[in-house]
Amino acid sequence: MAVPKKKKSKSKTRSRRAAAWKLSAPAKSTCERCGATKLPHRVCGSCGWYKGRQAVEVAAE
Repeated sequence: MAVPKKKKSKSKTRSRRAAAWKLSAPAKSTCERCGATKLPHRVCGSCGWYKGRQAVEVAAE
């Protein structure tokens, strides 16, 4: 069986283990009504629509 010749440093070991904890960007979808980007299965923040109906009243800015 192979045996390492040198001891791995703590930083090398920790950086190797930290690679498994990387986060990926959340998925994005577009609103069918206004075309703004939003998270899937969520109410649109700009127009307040979800699944073809007005779900939330959004104040006009």
